Amino acid sequence: MAEYRHSVSLEQDKCKGCTMCLKHCPTEAIRIRDGHAVINSEICIDCGECIRVCPHKAKKAIFDKLEDIAPHYKWRIALPPPSLYGQFENLDDVDYVLQGLLDCGFDEVFEVARAAEIVSEYTRRYMHKKDVPRPVISPACPTIVRLIRLRFPFLCDNVMPMLPPVEVASRMAKAEALKKHPELCEDDICTVFISPCPAKASYVKNGISKNRSSIDYVVSMSEMYFKLIGAMKAIETPKVSSESGMIGISWASSGGEASALFNDRYLAADGIDNAIKVLDEIETGNFPYLEFVELNACPGGCVGGAATVENPYIAKVRLQSLRRYLPISLNRLEKGEEPDDYVPADMTLDSPITYAPAMRLNANRGIAMQMMSDIEKIYELLPEIDCGSCGAPTCRAFAEDVVKGECKVEECVVYMRERMREFWSKRGDEEP
Repeated sequence: MAEYRHSVSLEQDKCKGCTMCLKHCPTEAIRIRDGHAVINSEICIDCGECIRVCPHKAKKAIFDKLEDIAPHYKWRIALPPPSLYGQFENLDDVDYVLQGLLDCGFDEVFEVARAAEIVSEYTRRYMHKKDVPRPVISPACPTIVRLIRLRFPFLCDNVMPMLPPVEVASRMAKAEALKKHPELCEDDICTVFISPCPAKASYVKNGISKNRSSIDYVVSMSEMYFKLIGAMKAIETPKVSSESGMIGISWASSGGEASALFNDRYLAADGIDNAIKVLDEIETGNFPYLEFVELNACPGGCVGGAATVENPYIAKVRLQSLRRYLPISLNRLEKGEEPDDYVPADMTLDSPITYAPAMRLNANRGIAMQMMSDIEKIYELLPEIDCGSCGAPTCRAFAEDVVKGECKVEECVVYMRERMREFWSKRGDEEP
């Protein structure tokens, strides 16, 4: 398996080894070793939970900077997601944000919400297919897709093989730019996505499965926000007209994608812990009636990304007010002779979502089974209180670390205290 390039990093000099990230990591990818956190890149899903909870700001997301954009690009296209609009107070017209991006140095702006409306239409068509595993799981959140690939192999076929809106937006933006400006070539154009989370930056670096991204740069929404604030204040009348409607704007919040399918047999959940619970339930067959599942790793949806600046629930309310007077959609597909379930190849993944096993105990099944037995034996010796003092998130994770040779059982404080009590009891002496 090719090395996964992450967008969450650790600054060791800031880390105090406080175990906050250890307790909140949903995949148990963090350990405390030698007084500071260590991130296991094999099972990190770039959800950004460690960034949210770290009191010392030792975790950070890796994004591109606007000044990093190569000078040879003659046409720079900004890709603002709808979650960006929810960051601004008293915003009553999206055009102010779009004009602000132009004033910040971009040559063109292409709303991701436009692509989201097109993806919604094709998703409705995909749902007409009779031979797809159900419930169909949305691929829009890259954290959820990576989580499924690592931890839920039997659900890989349920992930809809559709390109996410940000990817569709990038491809559409470049195609439109070439059509409008024939003097440009493909190498002259770059797209810059304004991301609310590190997971989407990781998506651009790695793609989905074997599908590469056409996006060239990913900048942090928090960085862009402070640049836009000044630019928007100077705007009297914006020149750019938004080309997205209610459906596109709704994608920023949990449930927005699913509600656009006009199908009541759906489930929408946000927050990585809730998403994992839902996937567990689906895998065990507890939701046989569901048709579609929308999962967002961030609380509230994309408005709750680790790179946003506003409280996700405040941003959600702002978006509800903003879309109140918008048309349902401004990006409808023309009715042709295609069947109801037709989805063009350029809207789908080049290869399906596949299982990407990580952290196997051993390639040899016999050895792996013996290691599992050893883990159970060590686990029985431990207090099962998951205190984190050993540097592992749970006692079971600690037992696994011991068997893999990464630490010793004596590093469990509670275990050693009990052993010392037994020692002094056998000697007949009182504990010192």
